[in-house]
Amino acid sequence: MYFKIVKNLKKNYSKNVILYLEDKVEVCNFISDENKVLLSKLMDEKKFKGKMGETLEASFLECGNLINMVLVGVGKENEVTRDAIITAVYKALKNFSGEVIISSEEDKLKNVDAIAEAAYHINYKFERYKTKEKEDKPLIIEYFDPEARSGIIEGEVLGEAVNITRDLVNEPANVIYPKTLAIEAMTLGSKFGFDVEVLEEYEIGEVGMEAFLSVARAAEKRPRLIIMRYFGDKKNPDKITGLVGKGLTYDTGGLSLKPSDSMLEMKSDMGGAATVIGTMCAASKLKVEKNIIAVIAACENSIGGNAYRPGDVIGSMAGKTIEITNTDAEGRLTLADAVTYIIRNEKVSEVIDIATLTGGIVVALGTTVTGVFSNSESMYNKLAKSGEVFGEKLWRMPIFDDYKELVKSDIADLKNSGGRWGSAPGAAKFIEEFSEGIPWMHIDIAGTAFVTAAKDYFPKGATGNMVRSLYGYLKTK
Repeated sequence: MYFKIVKNLKKNYSKNVILYLEDKVEVCNFISDENKVLLSKLMDEKKFKGKMGETLEASFLECGNLINMVLVGVGKENEVTRDAIITAVYKALKNFSGEVIISSEEDKLKNVDAIAEAAYHINYKFERYKTKEKEDKPLIIEYFDPEARSGIIEGEVLGEAVNITRDLVNEPANVIYPKTLAIEAMTLGSKFGFDVEVLEEYEIGEVGMEAFLSVARAAEKRPRLIIMRYFGDKKNPDKITGLVGKGLTYDTGGLSLKPSDSMLEMKSDMGGAATVIGTMCAASKLKVEKNIIAVIAACENSIGGNAYRPGDVIGSMAGKTIEITNTDAEGRLTLADAVTYIIRNEKVSEVIDIATLTGGIVVALGTTVTGVFSNSESMYNKLAKSGEVFGEKLWRMPIFDDYKELVKSDIADLKNSGGRWGSAPGAAKFIEEFSEGIPWMHIDIAGTAFVTAAKDYFPKGATGNMVRSLYGYLKTK
């Protein structure tokens, strides 16, 4: 167990962590007068003011027990957010093991959801393929609050869902491929409470998903269509939010072959699929009052004699023809058919697709901001507000009709790539062509789903970014 709430202190801990607001620093009341003097002098000497990221450690004897106390600053009261609390706790306890108790006298810092989620970030490591001589001692975080509520803790569920997403993305492609991704979805559906249906290749062909199957054509690992369903709003059965996740479990670039260095992290090209799965886990367990259907077109983009080629013209479930100008612009082809499927076959009333789609979005926004494209002001505004709550940075990108020119073909209805300039909005415009006029949003997480160096409370590798914001979007009325 990562985390639990305690209402009484009955044991000694490896560390006693107390959270403080800036300039509201007071010595703990539950220690002897002698130790109060000690702590007060240390605060003065080290100039501890409770600023964001400040820590002060002190050890002393109390009733014969060694107390290791850590004072943690979370910053100014009017600047404290859920994300700030997570960051402060993470920095204070990173790389620590043992049993820890966390408390605060400040109402604004008594955020059990943030502290519970922080426990999952601190504890997360993807090291299952490392040979270890002995198991690491775990970090167990307890939160002291005599008045804490009982029941499911949102932050704990979200922390677990984010780590599920991270694990799926961090797994190598010889472990997670279309079939095993489908098995993982079914296992998680049973655990968290959503239904899963999986279509085999012949069934995918029967519904006419030619664009999806063209991408999958050369791969040894055969494709799967994964459909997840959760109905939390029985009163409005026709009101359904559709989620579509890009499920490229490995991407060589196809015949438009990527350089070797660029292929190293292509196990992460199913980050959109993993994000959708993590979101379904959170929404189901926390019993969101929405009807949600998610679709993942899972496949590999490989090379071989049967691979689709630059210059080919292929079909799609929507009936539109597509000229292939670059086989490394494959994700939008799978998304096009998945979007068509979820609109026509699952009858969703709005659709959100999420994908590690373009290098262009990384050039534009870097690795800390997610790009969002939408034909719906209300959809974007709702997601943006959720992003603010959970500390996930979003930026709305343009999707003017001018960008249609990038995906116009001389010989087919569309072409799958308009080239380097405007690549992110061009890709979004291509997907929008399959949205059939319903409210739609495209989230490009190419820069934020996977990081090559640790940042804030995200370790190197998969981040699980956008699971929390999508959950917040779904739970908002």
